[in-house]
Amino acid sequence: MLALQGDVREHLLALEAAGASTTTVRRPAELAGVDALVVPGGESTTIGKLAVTFGLLEPLRERVAAGMPTYGSCAGMVLLARSVVDGRPDQPLVGGLDIQVRRNAFGRQVDSFEADLDWAGLAEPLHAVFIRAPWVEAAGAGVEVLASVAVDGANHPVAVREGAVLATSFHPELTGDHRVHELFVDLVRRS
Repeated sequence: MLALQGDVREHLLALEAAGASTTTVRRPAELAGVDALVVPGGESTTIGKLAVTFGLLEPLRERVAAGMPTYGSCAGMVLLARSVVDGRPDQPLVGGLDIQVRRNAFGRQVDSFEADLDWAGLAEPLHAVFIRAPWVEAAGAGVEVLASVAVDGANHPVAVREGAVLATSFHPELTGDHRVHELFVDLVRRS
């Protein structure tokens, strides 16, 4: 669990409920000792700047590029994107997903909402909590869209996967439904 800022505790609890052994990562040596990583929701610019400060940005880029299973929620999705619309020009990104995201796509904090999503491969809808969430503006050919939200007549991807990298624009760690974390833990075990 990348523990620089954000929903660290909530993700740790959800991962443990999904059967994972967890630890926190704040330094390159800690990153070297994990099999997979979750990048939590929080503030993407702050997490990126802290990754630079702690000497983690380049090691993160290298591990993700080398195929380390990685899951990012909300700000984590932004950090795992190849590019960001409405981000800061100097915003540090880890990359790993061939997506372009729009930060705060659904609006400000006051525009936060909850919705039930149809998720590819899940029998029952998944309850999702969106807080200043991004959406996927564009996705490469290798990116699988797992769930979308319709806004103003257009469908916007909010859950994607490319290889061993999974991302959601919402916060499954806040709902008590551990299916996204279970899918990630299964992805880690298979890799």
